[in-house]
Amino acid sequence: MDSIENAYKNKDVLITGGLGFIGSNLAIKLVELGAKVTLLDAMIEGHGGNEFNIEPVKHEVEINFSDIRDKNSMNYIVRGRDYIFHLAGQNDHVLSLTDPFPDIDINIKGSAVLLEACKRYNKDAKVIYTGTRGEYGPSVKLPVSEDASENPKGIYELSSLTAQKLFRIYNDNHGVACVTLRLTNIYGERAQMKHNRFGVANWFIRIALNNDTIKVFGDGSIVRDFLYVDDTTDAILMCATSEDAYGEVFNVGSNDPSSFLQLAEKIIHVAESGRWEFTPFTSERAAQEPGSFYSDVSKMKRIVGWEPKTNLEAGLRGTIEYYKEFKKYYW
Repeated sequence: MDSIENAYKNKDVLITGGLGFIGSNLAIKLVELGAKVTLLDAMIEGHGGNEFNIEPVKHEVEINFSDIRDKNSMNYIVRGRDYIFHLAGQNDHVLSLTDPFPDIDINIKGSAVLLEACKRYNKDAKVIYTGTRGEYGPSVKLPVSEDASENPKGIYELSSLTAQKLFRIYNDNHGVACVTLRLTNIYGERAQMKHNRFGVANWFIRIALNNDTIKVFGDGSIVRDFLYVDDTTDAILMCATSEDAYGEVFNVGSNDPSSFLQLAEKIIHVAESGRWEFTPFTSERAAQEPGSFYSDVSKMKRIVGWEPKTNLEAGLRGTIEYYKEFKKYYW
């Protein structure tokens, strides 16, 4: 983080999806770093937009309630920005099984609208896109590096990969500086907690805090690299200020993977409530489940200088304390 202490002072920053989970955490850090921050959010039901998320900085940011698919809005709002963090998207895996069009419309068309606006009205902006590790699909070899084959299993993951390719094209062909990230299983404060369609770690936390039973699919042995949101925002901010990062794609994950059973047991231990039991995969989950996955983050460390700092127990403790205090704003 030392490399970005002064990088954002007085910079004009736009965050799409800014009232959501990662966007709001990013906004708070940018305000602390002295940036002028504008948040764009369409507040689509179920996607995690929550005005309470920015409570600590609500008088220090501007909010634009608009949609990334709105060309007129995007043509206006990109002007004069030094950095644009593109976090808005449809990331409901289950929805994409029954209705593929929101993924195509929001993730692909919305990204194209943003990129065209930058090409026409602000080619000097630096643009950072957050995609998903699901772009790889099932892993052939662990850990998964950026040169692994791309074989997404679902429409959501396919739409994210297509968007990632769009950002690469605009970087290479149109002079819009872009860096794309493949985020792993992010957990932490300010995530939506009303449904379980994305964010398994946070959903397990809700169940434990309700003193209910966590359902662990299969035999619980599937492995993921759960990454704390503070480490995630550090990675995003450090990438944006690294000239060598533009035109590249990076994994943003943890080098300390855990199984779903280990995750459940650790949450119950930290929360001091709840229990777990095994349960068979639902047909929807089975269709989307890529198996064990964890990221090789050595490219990010080598080029950008980032690596995760927060171990799972410490991240869970901070997350659980937050939701215990502010439960009424999320349940």
